[in-house]
Amino acid sequence: MTTLVFGHKSPDTDSTGSPIAWAWYLTHTGTPAKPVLLGEPNTEAAFVLRHWGLEKPEIISGVEAGQSVVIVDTNNPAELPEGINAADIRQIIDHHKLVGGLETKGPIDITIRPLACTATIMHDLMGDALAAAPRGIKGAMLSCILSDTLEFRSPTTTPHDRTVAEALAADLGVDLNALATAMFEAKSDVSAFSDAQLLRMDSKEYTVAGKELRVSVLETTAPKLILDRKASLMAAMTDVAREDGADQVLLFVVDILNEEATLLVPNDLVRQFAEKSFGATVAGDTVVLPGIMSRKKQIIPALTL
Repeated sequence: MTTLVFGHKSPDTDSTGSPIAWAWYLTHTGTPAKPVLLGEPNTEAAFVLRHWGLEKPEIISGVEAGQSVVIVDTNNPAELPEGINAADIRQIIDHHKLVGGLETKGPIDITIRPLACTATIMHDLMGDALAAAPRGIKGAMLSCILSDTLEFRSPTTTPHDRTVAEALAADLGVDLNALATAMFEAKSDVSAFSDAQLLRMDSKEYTVAGKELRVSVLETTAPKLILDRKASLMAAMTDVAREDGADQVLLFVVDILNEEATLLVPNDLVRQFAEKSFGATVAGDTVVLPGIMSRKKQIIPALTL
């Protein structure tokens, strides 16, 4: 049976590139594997596929019972297909906190490390086998690291992430800044997406102080393009929250170059979250949070009421 390798729903660059890289590695080392996606890749991830000449993996909506799978870039059942516990989970490779809730049919190989990117972990696990990887595989891994670290600006970045990225770039003969700039430009082009699509594009579900939240982050080098739509985005939050079974959508627009986030404040609940979580003073329908770049390291741990 071919093993399916996939990341989380609403796939970003890491959840698009890492399944491709690990499926190559598994196949190269004797385990037939295939990368798949749990949704349409975002604009940056789509650019990365085109840039490195990689085929977009098949998009699936579920997995059959007993299907052999490897999960990467998440360990959260809410971000995975329904029925994931009926699949035969063989391995998990991740860099997020352990959530719990996954069940396996036997002992499995789990690697969760405090690094900024799944691809960095894979680089270490592949070892000498990486030398045989095609240019596109190495390029996808480099792109994953640049994306997850925001070109080393994110507080999640470790010295090891940077070292691995620089080594991959040297091997490929790639200018890191030029590649990152092109990726961020692609990520910033959101003109073709509806408000609801933007709110779900890079979002994760969390329960905080008894509230079910969809915490959305849009990383961009052109925040004005998104903030010019704030009225319609805030209006769309009500329907998105209702459809997704959430109490509230929180949208953080991360300005990559200025290293700050703007939180949209549509109501008193979000105002309370802003003030109690970040010590902010809210005077209107947005609030700027200097230095806030990472949902994983700065936003989710801080959220409180």
